[in-house]
Amino acid sequence: MSNELITELVEAGVHFGHQSRKWNPKMRQFLLGEKHNVHLINLEKTAEQLDASGKFLADLASSGKKILFVGCKRQAQEAVREAAEATGQFYVNHRWLGGTLTNLETVRKSVGRMEYLENLQKSPDFKKMSKKEIASLNREKEKLHLRLSGIRNMVRLPDAVVIVDSAREYNAINEARKLRIPIVAMVDSNADPDIIDYPIVSNDDAIRSIRVILKNLIEPIIPAAR
Repeated sequence: MSNELITELVEAGVHFGHQSRKWNPKMRQFLLGEKHNVHLINLEKTAEQLDASGKFLADLASSGKKILFVGCKRQAQEAVREAAEATGQFYVNHRWLGGTLTNLETVRKSVGRMEYLENLQKSPDFKKMSKKEIASLNREKEKLHLRLSGIRNMVRLPDAVVIVDSAREYNAINEARKLRIPIVAMVDSNADPDIIDYPIVSNDDAIRSIRVILKNLIEPIIPAAR
C-alpha cells in the first residue's frame, strides 16, 4: 500500500464520513471512529478497495468490455464525464432515466429522437417551422442532450457500472442488480456496502474526494482500454 496514496486521500478529505447520527451500522468495519460527531473512514480499507476495483475494471477494459460511469449530483457531474471520456467509456451525469438499463430499447429510441433534433436544420421541414416551434424543439434537444449524450453510443448493456454516491443513485443500482451487472461504487458512512460488488468506502460529497477516487480508479483502466 502506497503512503503517497494515503496522503493523497487524506489531503482530499476522503476520510470524512457523514454525521455519526446518519450512519449505516453495516459500515462499522470500515470506520475508525468519530470526531466532532462525524465518522472517520479507515483509508487503508479505501486504498485496498481502490486497488481491487481498479484491477477489476482494467481487466474488463483490456477485454474490450464497456463500463458505465454514473454520478448525477452537482459535485460529481464534471468528474464523472471526464473519467468516462478519459477511458473511452459511457456516462450518465445529470439525471438517471428509469429504464436506462432495464429498458434500453426505449432509451435508444430517445437517443434517436435526440439525433433527429440535432440534425433538424438539415431537414426540409425546418424552413416550414415557426420560431416558437423551433424554440420548443431546441429546448427538448438540450434536455435530451444533457441526459443522453454520455450513452448515445451505448447500444448494449454495459459490463459494469461505476457509481458516485451509492445512497443517492439507488435507481441505477437497483437496475444493475436486477440485471446482475457488477457494481463499483463510492460508499459513504450512511450507505449499505452489502449491495455493492466492489465498494470503495469514501467521502462522496466533496468534489476533491470524488475527483481523487475517480482519478485513482481510472489510472489502471486507461492503458488497458487502448
